[in-house]
Amino acid sequence: MPHQDDAPEPPPHLTTTTEQGPFCTARCTWGWRGPARRARSLARQDAENHTGE
Repeated sequence: MPHQDDAPEPPPHLTTTTEQGPFCTARCTWGWRGPARRARSLARQDAENHTGE
């Protein structure tokens, strides 16, 4: 029986922004997605403020 210590590590928590037409959205590697923003600076700020908790 495998030990809990042998469980794989979760992927690193990274945030990015993606553009979809006139909107920019912050996303993270764990599945979080921020609101669609017209201002790229606000989407970048959403990504910076996201902690992954």
